[in-house]
Formats: sequence, C-alpha cells, structure tokens
Amino acid sequence: MRFGAILNFHLLWLWALWVPFLIWGYQRKQTLIRQFCGEGRMSALVGPGTLLRQRRRLILLTVAGLAGILALTQPRWGFLWEDVHQEGVDLIVVLDVSNSMRAEDVTPSRIERARHKIADLLGLLAGDRFGLVAFAGTAFVQCPLTLDYSAARLFLNAVDTDLIPVQGTHLGEAIRTATRAFRLQEKTSRAIILITDGEDQEGEGLAAAKEAADLGIKIFTIGIGDPAGSPIPNPEGGFKKDARGEVVLTRLDESGLKSIALATGGSYVRSVTGDLDLKAIYLDHIRKDMAKTELKSERRKIWQERYQWLVFIAFVCLFAETLLSKAPIGSGKKFNENPHATERVDA
Repeated sequence: MRFGAILNFHLLWLWALWVPFLIWGYQRKQTLIRQFCGEGRMSALVGPGTLLRQRRRLILLTVAGLAGILALTQPRWGFLWEDVHQEGVDLIVVLDVSNSMRAEDVTPSRIERARHKIADLLGLLAGDRFGLVAFAGTAFVQCPLTLDYSAARLFLNAVDTDLIPVQGTHLGEAIRTATRAFRLQEKTSRAIILITDGEDQEGEGLAAAKEAADLGIKIFTIGIGDPAGSPIPNPEGGFKKDARGEVVLTRLDESGLKSIALATGGSYVRSVTGDLDLKAIYLDHIRKDMAKTELKSERRKIWQERYQWLVFIAFVCLFAETLLSKAPIGSGKKFNENPHATERVDA
C-alpha cells in the first residue's frame, strides 16, 4: 500500500481531539437529561432506544471522521503496468567562461546574465536531454546529457570565469567537445546553443561547425557583448591591461558567429541588453522545428487510487447518523403509579 498525500496523516491529531469532544458532548447531554427528569423518573421519561441511538450516532460520527481523514491521505493499493515513451531533442548549451565574460556591458555581467538565462531555459525544457559545456582556451563537459534538470542546475551554479585556468576563446574546441558529448550512435535530433562574445582566437570555429553540420547537428549562436568593446574587470579591482599598460577591450564578433550558425542551418541572435532570447530559440526553432525522437522508454507502475471506498464509508456513516437524528419519538409505557401521567418520551 502507498499513500499519495502522506502528510495528511497529521490531520489525525484533529480527529483525536474531536472524538473526546463528541464523548464529552454525549456525557454532558445525559447529565442535563438526568437533571431535568430527576434520577427517579429517568427510565420512565426517556425511551429505552434513545440512549442506544445516541451512542450509535456517536460511533457513526467517529468512524466518518476517521474515514474522511484516511481518504485525504490518498491510499493506493494494486497497480497496473504502463509503457511510458518520452520524446524530445538532445540539447547542449556551450558557455564561454573566459575572462572576457566578466565584462559589464550586460547587466550585471555577461557570465551572470548567461547563467540566469540558462537557468530559465531549464524551466522550459519538456522532456529534452540537456547538457552543458564550459570553455575558454580549452573546453570540457560540465554536465553530460541528462533528463535530471535538478542535477543540471547544480552543475550550472558551479560555472564561473575561474573554472578553466587556460584562458582564451577556442570556439573550435568548444564545438568539437559538445559534438563528442552527443551520443552519436543514436540518430536523435541534436542542437547546440553557443553563448559567447565570439572572439575566436584560434580561428577554428567555422571548420568545427561544418563538421557538426555533417553529423546533422544544428548550432544556434548567441552573441553577448558590445561590438564597440568593453573593458574587462579585474577581481582585485580596476580593469585588465595589456603589456603596454593599456586597458584591454573585449568586442563582440558577430560575423564569425553568424557564419557558424548558417553553416549548420541554425540562427544567430545578438544580445546587448541582456536578453539572450533563449526562450525564443528553444520554443520557435528547437522545440517547434526540429523533429523529436524517443529518448526514454520504460515500464512504470501506476498505483490504483482507493480513497473512494473510504469516502463511501464516511458518506454512509453520515447518512445513517442523519437518519438516527430524525428518527420518530418512540412511545413507552405509562407510569404505573399515576394513570394520568404522560407517556415516556425520547430525549
């Protein structure tokens, strides 16, 4: 047996308080009747079935309350097997974590804004496998493809610009690492969302994108930053400077990111205000346009709800209690000692 709402067992405390109250009310009523009738005439004035009916009403109310509370716990026993098929796409987000992502031309910073938007994306996923690749001068799989979005959030929270000691922006390595992270033996729909400022220092991004396109992988690129350039804050204060003492500016390279997206049949979105448009890319391009394949198939136990029986018991008890409360007043014997005495009545 299982329970769908086991926390509702706490309501038994209310039932445990309610039952003594019912008993106290029953005893109080008997006391008042005795006081009204007098000890000597109690049996003469009160019909023999009255006390029995009151006790039965008490029992029925007690059982109805208990059955109602147990019904709220949603008891389940017995089950059926159901085949569950989950369809979706394989999606890997490739996130730039190089020092340039500390730039604050996007509020509060490029890296912080990107993380927030990826977290929002996780809330939109509907049965798709999600993975995360972090890259700078090199790349590695931060979160392998998974349907466990809670675990993916934990990996995402650990992403920062100090995650990879090898600095730079190696787009080719990032795309190839994401490509290898897919289960290439499975012919599933696969997409990459690349979030970066696009400063491809190795110049291999386009070649890696064409390799991904040959495998049927689409790449959607999001350029984050300002083409005019923005200084890179230092953790110790001030801004990063080159060997000549000049402030280093990080610029968005839109042309390179557009080429990568077009080479795979994807699309490019520029983000300057901080809105990465991940929702639009996922809903309008990935979820809507890309064919979905079966990602997971399993047999699942479907437990049968049985609360209906307890509700029925509670209803029957309440209905019977109502009938008892409206039962006609029974007649009893007249007083032997007084022929003019009134008939015995029910309380």
